[in-house]
Amino acid sequence: MQTKIKNMQCFMGASLLSSIVLLPIAAHAASEVDPIVAGIGPVSEVPIAIQNLRWSMLDGDVNTLTFRSMDTLFTTRQVGHSGNVTPFVHNDKPLDFTYEYEGNNYTPEQFLDRTYTNAMIIIKDDKVVYENYRNNSNQDTHFMAWSMTKSMVSILVGVALEEGRIKSLDDDITTYLPELSEGAYKGVTIRQILAMKSGVDYEERYDFANPGIAAKNHILALVKNVARFVEPAKTIKRLHKPGTFLAYKTIDTAVLGLLLERVSDGSNVASYMQQHLWEPIGAESNGFFIMDGQPGVGREFTGAGFNATVRDFARVGQMMLHNGKINGKQIVSPEWVKLSTAPVDKEDPKLGGYGYQWWTMPNTNAYSAIGLQGQFIYVNQDENTVIVKTSYFPQDQMDAAEVETLNFFDKAAKWKPAN
Repeated sequence: MQTKIKNMQCFMGASLLSSIVLLPIAAHAASEVDPIVAGIGPVSEVPIAIQNLRWSMLDGDVNTLTFRSMDTLFTTRQVGHSGNVTPFVHNDKPLDFTYEYEGNNYTPEQFLDRTYTNAMIIIKDDKVVYENYRNNSNQDTHFMAWSMTKSMVSILVGVALEEGRIKSLDDDITTYLPELSEGAYKGVTIRQILAMKSGVDYEERYDFANPGIAAKNHILALVKNVARFVEPAKTIKRLHKPGTFLAYKTIDTAVLGLLLERVSDGSNVASYMQQHLWEPIGAESNGFFIMDGQPGVGREFTGAGFNATVRDFARVGQMMLHNGKINGKQIVSPEWVKLSTAPVDKEDPKLGGYGYQWWTMPNTNAYSAIGLQGQFIYVNQDENTVIVKTSYFPQDQMDAAEVETLNFFDKAAKWKPAN
């Protein structure tokens, strides 16, 4: 998403660490944590080997595995499934089309390798026309959503609004979360946070050589588990007047997660998601959040920490495609689907825009949940198409791989399989 960042001059990325700059990680003795990690915050009880692997989990030589092994790296909280599974009808077809990227034509088979694909499913007219798992993954593999999680948080906010747990999107967030009243979230509305217009001073930049607030928060909360990810929201400073400037911030979604926790009658986000999204969509497998601390202390990493199977991500996409309804159940209102997936500001004709935690595609009635290093739930209502892709983009190729992926999605959505 850095192509969008540079051109739109307001986004800091499509997912938690999209502008990350990781230093080369030197080899350490078994008893040594990386010196940058060690130098920030208190000593952690997380085993040193796990801290170091969390630190390097985005690296291109390991991320095809770490992105589907989060339950071995973190404490997790389950989002359970139960009841009838929403079935998929298969009508498998060869992908007999090509797509263009930078003046060259490529086949779908070439696309899979060129864009570092772990798995992909394409659903057209409510039938699975293509499903493929690679690199020793399968239909039971749980993939890290990264910032696709934000879009699911948006769905849950819509549900909470419809239930009356949230009275109005124009309420001051501190009406529900008074502990944020001492910082810059005072006077910011829920609507402004959904649209990434909170105005708080949290640059989504992860230059660990010169760590700022986001980099330090990542280390403290996710690598070392010595602080909660949402904690900086209590004392954060203001950079822009709320509602005036769109800047992508994972802390905003963490605040929305805390809001959901607070309005869920003493429950937690995972339980609320299980009751109001995961069970109702007919998921076939449990999902899970990674936690920013041990049981009894940690919270779900609602900014970018949900994990699920490709098929269940596709069920989320199908629900959105059908205006909040799946398998005869209305999960969230059609009005919320339309509102949350509409661009907040005028779309860039080439790059699209941003809604309420969803990315919008230019010149088409399509939108996508997008996560770090190549995770997508793409929904094209004009073409009745849903595509889920999990990937392991190298950090230095994220921009190009994302642009190529979205080119492919547009062509795949317009493709008409032979009967």
